[in-house]
Amino acid sequence: MNPEKAAGLLSVGQIAINAKDLERATQFYRETLGLTHLFTAGTMSFFDCGGTRLMLAKPEKPEFDHPSSIIYFKVAKCTTTHDEMAARGVQFEGKPNLVARMPHADLWMAFFRDSENNLLALMSEEARS
Repeated sequence: MNPEKAAGLLSVGQIAINAKDLERATQFYRETLGLTHLFTAGTMSFFDCGGTRLMLAKPEKPEFDHPSSIIYFKVAKCTTTHDEMAARGVQFEGKPNLVARMPHADLWMAFFRDSENNLLALMSEEARS
């Protein structure tokens, strides 16, 4: 094994998302977004999202009590997922938008809020026909 690689970053293992109301947030991520709930431990609730673990947690200190970073969830087709999630009550900031025409595909995004008012997004790279 290359010693320089041994200390390198391998992948994202977990992302923390602040939740003021853990029960409400757990219900939103499990029932509305349809993520697989892994377990709850104290004031934390864990989900699987394509092999990356999402941790919902109450902020431990006042300096940690802020909105999370924007998480971009990959989906097959942004407009289809947007419509399905909107029908389940997800509040979107607007309709899906074509953000960029890349050499291999078109990049689409749609932004929405979770039950704790964190900004999240759908993103899809869709091949042009």
